[in-house]
Amino acid sequence: MVTTALFAEIATLAGDPARAAMLNALMDGRALTATELSSVAGITPQTASGHLNRMTTAGLLAVEKQGRHRYHRLAAPAIAQMVESIMQVAATLQPPRKPVATGPRDAALRTARTCYDHLAGQLGVALADALVDAGHAELDGDVGAITDSGVKLFTGLGIDLGSLTARGTRRSARVLCRPCLDWSERRPHLAGKIGAALCTHAFEHNWIRRVDGTRAVSVTPKGQQALRASFGITLE
Repeated sequence: MVTTALFAEIATLAGDPARAAMLNALMDGRALTATELSSVAGITPQTASGHLNRMTTAGLLAVEKQGRHRYHRLAAPAIAQMVESIMQVAATLQPPRKPVATGPRDAALRTARTCYDHLAGQLGVALADALVDAGHAELDGDVGAITDSGVKLFTGLGIDLGSLTARGTRRSARVLCRPCLDWSERRPHLAGKIGAALCTHAFEHNWIRRVDGTRAVSVTPKGQQALRASFGITLE
């Protein structure tokens, strides 16, 4: 059972502005150095190291070493789900205000972005809707499932669901398919192993590309064709 003290510790770690900025920067699934994260948070590398050590000790972050460099990433998909949920709650509770003009960066994030290792924004929600409407997936509350027709669809794309569910693999304990509430669309996009596999497939086949300095992604002309042919999706 989770104790009140542990709950408060996690909330405190995520609630600090500098640490929140670093957690948000890691939401695109990549690993970053302390120097890179300090720049995002607007603090010195030394101060960032202290914050990163606290979050690593608590289990929010994992560290990968390559030579002399140390790279930090979110420790688990559940951490990304927590961050996305906090963002969704914050957006819901934001007091009403006059509409403000948003820049290209804001529009790009809302159109398509990564949420840890899966796709979010209008693109992510459109994919989830298309799969459900075609009977390829079922999403209900916090659970999801891929139907037989969905297995056939993903196999045709070259995504082997059998390898994702094979026992004895490091990823076998992770849920295959689940909805993840999108903070900007306020509707679910597709997460779990299949969401991650679809995102990886999109990158590897040049359907999408990262937008430098943000977790937004842009859909390539090839991606527009593939999304329309495979899922019936057309993004404006």
